[in-house]
Amino acid sequence: MLEVKDLHAGYGRLEILRGINLDVQEGEIVALLGSNGAGKSTLNNTLSGICKRLSGVVMFDGQDISGETSSHIVARGLIHVPEGRRIFPNLSVEENLLVGSFRRGKARRQANLQYCMTTFPKLAQRRTQLAGTLSGGEQQMLAIGRALMAEPKLLILDEPSLGLSPLMVGQMFSLIERLNQDGLAILLVEQNVIQSMRIAHRAYVLDNGRITMQGPASELSADENLRRAYLGM
Repeated sequence: MLEVKDLHAGYGRLEILRGINLDVQEGEIVALLGSNGAGKSTLNNTLSGICKRLSGVVMFDGQDISGETSSHIVARGLIHVPEGRRIFPNLSVEENLLVGSFRRGKARRQANLQYCMTTFPKLAQRRTQLAGTLSGGEQQMLAIGRALMAEPKLLILDEPSLGLSPLMVGQMFSLIERLNQDGLAILLVEQNVIQSMRIAHRAYVLDNGRITMQGPASELSADENLRRAYLGM
């Protein structure tokens, strides 16, 4: 579904990503772990066509998308839910969802809207409410629902648990797991190592712009170096 080969990217003369190699197969949850400043958001933005690629190749669904614009990448079905939700606070819940189908999914807009309302009952209850008045957890649901309106083939989730209560964090990861069980491939970019490794099939660790560890999530969870670095054990 996604294959990244020797990717270098950054801002101006500042190189952030230094030769990234990773892949996501159909039906997988792949976790990308790393501390603040490791380059996770830069990678997401590069895959989405927001940040300029310096060199390397990004293949998505069998096609080279390395030089494509963000709108064309969305049209192909690679959908990115950015850190911080980025909803439109002065639009209603329903209007925010409908924005998600602007570039992709228009033909099935009403059916997808109904799917989102069924998947997120709280959003259905607040259908006409301004998005800016929702709780943090509800806003995160809205951001994911907006992405689902675009009928993603691969969903990039950037720190979906950030700022949520412990109870809501558990619900968020259960939701991600359920979406994957429905067949959606997910690249999960998170600092919550314990929850991410619980639901992921495979994982990569990003440190200072380089992949330093990779493998099945169950094996990495038992790695002593990762446990010391991220779990304090």
